[in-house]
Amino acid sequence: MKYLSRILLSIGSLVVIFLITTLLLFGHRDLPLTDLKAKYANSNSSFIAVEGINVHFRDEGNKNDTIPIVLIHGTAASLHTFDAWSTELTKNHRMIRMDLPAYGLTGPFANRDYSIQHYTRFLKQFLDKIKVKKCILAGNSLGGEIAWNYALEQPKMVEKLILIDAAGYPLLSKSVPIAFKIGRTPIINKVLTYITPRFIVKASIENIYFDKSKVTSSLIDRYYELTLRAGNRQAFVDHFTVIKDSLAYKKIKQISQPTLVLWGAEDLLIPVSNATKFHKDIPNNLMQIVSKSGHTPMEESPLESLKPVLNFIKTKDSMK
Repeated sequence: MKYLSRILLSIGSLVVIFLITTLLLFGHRDLPLTDLKAKYANSNSSFIAVEGINVHFRDEGNKNDTIPIVLIHGTAASLHTFDAWSTELTKNHRMIRMDLPAYGLTGPFANRDYSIQHYTRFLKQFLDKIKVKKCILAGNSLGGEIAWNYALEQPKMVEKLILIDAAGYPLLSKSVPIAFKIGRTPIINKVLTYITPRFIVKASIENIYFDKSKVTSSLIDRYYELTLRAGNRQAFVDHFTVIKDSLAYKKIKQISQPTLVLWGAEDLLIPVSNATKFHKDIPNNLMQIVSKSGHTPMEESPLESLKPVLNFIKTKDSMK
């Protein structure tokens, strides 16, 4: 018995040492919001109260443009994912983008409800507050799912729709970022809210990129540091607990707006086969596939992905 007790005590000691070492190496406190604002907000940044949270957004470009382009990012990203597009789009257009609640500088919803229905209500309140009555709405991944649902709920407010590797159909991923796998795993996902190794963020970004050489240190730092904004790690986990309507995709056939379906050819998270589903189901659409690009073509291949967007925006004829 004494021998067994010693063994158990030794094992217990090793577990404690392991946990302490893990916390010291990978456990990170939230970064102060003031520090994050100093680094990731700029002169074009504004903050507006919606549902009691201060939403970080940027309203740039031609203020006389009555139908602005509104851009919505995906899970674990921020408005910065559209940085490379902004230089060209703001030459002739008004461009609006925000950090969705749960991400970037905005921080979490107070009620921890990250359903698509809540996000579309949030988007309506946000656009009403900044007095946008009609827009061209674009979204990537989660942002794409919010965008097409919003287009159905508020058809008069959406002139055109741009879906960039958008979520919506039942997901048959070829590969999933490790952070997403952890976020979906009960009990283990709780650890992620305290222990957040930078290498997990790096591996997750590389998973959604086709060209790994484009995953720079500054890119990893941005995703990683904004994850450490107070509340964002818990919100990331909460996002994966949402029970989704498995039949919601059937409404996609009801989308009436002219739509650009834009996809990275090498997307492993939401494969290009989903682009063909949108192309088949939406009555009035154009599909463009960006070669040698992954899940975020606007970030990984900005020049190649922006060209069809500019052409789509300026065309006035039906694509039928």
